[in-house]
Amino acid sequence: MAKKKEVTVEEKLRALYDLQLIDSRVDEIRNVRGELPLEVEDLEDEVAGLNKRIEKLDNELALIEDQIKAKKILIEESKAGIKKYSEQQKNVRNNREFNALSKEIEFQELEIQLAEKNIKEYKAQIEQKKEVIDQTKERLGERETHLQHKKSELDAILAETEKEEKELIKKSADFEKGIEERLVKAYKRIRSNVRNGLAVVPIERGASGGSFFTIPPQIQVEIASRKKIITDEHSGRILVDSELAEQEKEKMQALFAKL
Repeated sequence: MAKKKEVTVEEKLRALYDLQLIDSRVDEIRNVRGELPLEVEDLEDEVAGLNKRIEKLDNELALIEDQIKAKKILIEESKAGIKKYSEQQKNVRNNREFNALSKEIEFQELEIQLAEKNIKEYKAQIEQKKEVIDQTKERLGERETHLQHKKSELDAILAETEKEEKELIKKSADFEKGIEERLVKAYKRIRSNVRNGLAVVPIERGASGGSFFTIPPQIQVEIASRKKIITDEHSGRILVDSELAEQEKEKMQALFAKL
């Protein structure tokens, strides 16, 4: 049985830096989208909320209209009652019956007055609600226009980047499989804890990429020898020499160009 070829530290460093370059490219694509997906989601929620509010106000209007109809029916019934009791008064036999009918007429007149007052109040409520509906519809129109604009913006970016992003995510998973699990876990832990998601960085002007802390010359020599994995004592990031970084950048740029 053939002995499995042992992976050198240099190969591990190259694989980790390749993985970093792929993941950084995915980050770049997502940064282009920025907050757009969240903006679109917020606008969709706002539009849905405004539509719901208009629906609720329309239902309240319909209910008030029904109440007005009910009061108008009551007024007609009271008027019919007054007419009936007035006719009956012409045929009464004594004052007691006349007074009883007068009270009925008076009660029906009060019912009409109260119903008319209620109708007036309901109509004022209708005007108020219609005003709120108009304002809400105006706001809804503005938000829908804004949403369409943001959706178009997002769709355009997605059309440009979605295919590449999917391919890169697949490549990232493929590259992970070629790196020992212990290193992948360390890489992901560092990546989640550092700014810009940079877990593997090259030496630039005697310091780790993006840092102002100078790395001692002896450590720089060790990094360049590629004999062991060295991390930056200040940020915890994995360090690679600039020559290796340039070589892998060229290789990965050729890969990205094919996507």
